[in-house]
Amino acid sequence: MRNIAGMVGVGDNVSTPEQIISGSPSNQPTTAAPGSGGKATGGSGKPVRSESTAGILFGIGAYGLWGLLPLYFFVLMPAGAIEIVANRIVWSLLFCALLITITRSWRVFGAALKDRSVFGPLALAAGLIAINWLTYTFGVTTGHAVETSLGYFINPLVSVLLGVFVLKEKLRPLQWTAVGIGFVAVGVLTFSYGQLPWIALILAFSFGLYGFVKKRVGPKVDALTSLSVETMVLAPFAAITMVVLGVMGAETLTTLGAGHFWLLVASGVITAVPLLFFGASARRLPMTTIGLLQYFAPILQFVVALLVFHETMTTARWIGFCVVWLALVLLTIDMLRTTRKNSVLKKKARLAAVEP
Repeated sequence: MRNIAGMVGVGDNVSTPEQIISGSPSNQPTTAAPGSGGKATGGSGKPVRSESTAGILFGIGAYGLWGLLPLYFFVLMPAGAIEIVANRIVWSLLFCALLITITRSWRVFGAALKDRSVFGPLALAAGLIAINWLTYTFGVTTGHAVETSLGYFINPLVSVLLGVFVLKEKLRPLQWTAVGIGFVAVGVLTFSYGQLPWIALILAFSFGLYGFVKKRVGPKVDALTSLSVETMVLAPFAAITMVVLGVMGAETLTTLGAGHFWLLVASGVITAVPLLFFGASARRLPMTTIGLLQYFAPILQFVVALLVFHETMTTARWIGFCVVWLALVLLTIDMLRTTRKNSVLKKKARLAAVEP
């Protein structure tokens, strides 16, 4: 899954869909337009409120599409996870090449390939997202869609752990409490499944690490270039996989009719569009709002798994999920409280700066 909050970190230099068409810069500052009475507007002259509304709509669109992705994989059956991911990579690269041509961004793409500080991390990110995509698609297509949603519920807790062990950050008491509750939840779910929920854990850690890598390189590259480089790195392996499946008679791309063929080809668009929506949302909204919107996708995945796929939820699993949700509630409360506190401190600092 490209739940690609990981494709671009919040605050990264990203491109919106309208900028993809026009080729205009994505990092326009917020200013007051002449004659607006001091009302804050974006670089396009639109009021900040309308920009925020657009950001929320783009965010809902991105996470909504990611949340409904299991339905797409279900329609693609009997194609397996390996074939779906291989097609997703190849067609995504072709779609990105089309967008780069439309926006005349080949020079930017070439610069990213030549810059080791960009290409190296993106190559690593490509490997991580490939693991994520394969695991997610395997989970959905083998009757474990509930567990895949669990992986993205756990992901924020993994991000907190990465902050502690990799960035040496100090956690606030409420964050420690949330992490502790998260471990309890994994224990409960391990008891319920009779084994570690490995699909959920692989998804959570692969996507957490992917987001961490992308955040480090984010300011240096836009969303479209980033996706293009990642799919270019993976494309040779994906193409070989498609050939091998064809030789073995195990591919479905050309054997199940035109409808199935075009559904698989559409995976390029289905991968890229939510990413571009997310980029448009990320540049318009504060981090806290993006943080709240991210729960929209796993909630939808969970609902689809129960109502459409009719997957079983035992009492123990319900308890485990409720414990995970409690941990997320605590993380959200801590995030909102910290943001409010920082906002007050910034306001006081601005007032102090203008006082004589």
